[in-house]
Amino acid sequence: MNVHPTTAGMLLAGVLFVLGLISILVRRDIIFMLLSVEIMLNAAGLAFVVASSHWGTADGQVMFMFILAMAAAEVSVGLALILQLYHQLKTLDSDEASKMNG
Repeated sequence: MNVHPTTAGMLLAGVLFVLGLISILVRRDIIFMLLSVEIMLNAAGLAFVVASSHWGTADGQVMFMFILAMAAAEVSVGLALILQLYHQLKTLDSDEASKMNG
């Protein structure tokens, strides 16, 4: 069976995205949810790079740089929020965070 590299790359990106999505839906720990979002962002970046390679342009690499910058900002803000949440609730369970008042 001969699989085209573009097909294999897009299939890998799709599998990574679905794994990240399933992990967000299943896990209750906020750290793992943040990691799952990172997996999904990297899967989208991989899809951009594979498509860019297929079309012979540099647009996918440029979009991947934007995705990396956005992921770095998301991690810094997310970790700050997680630290504040842990400081107040002494847990990282998302169910406990949803019970907060105010």
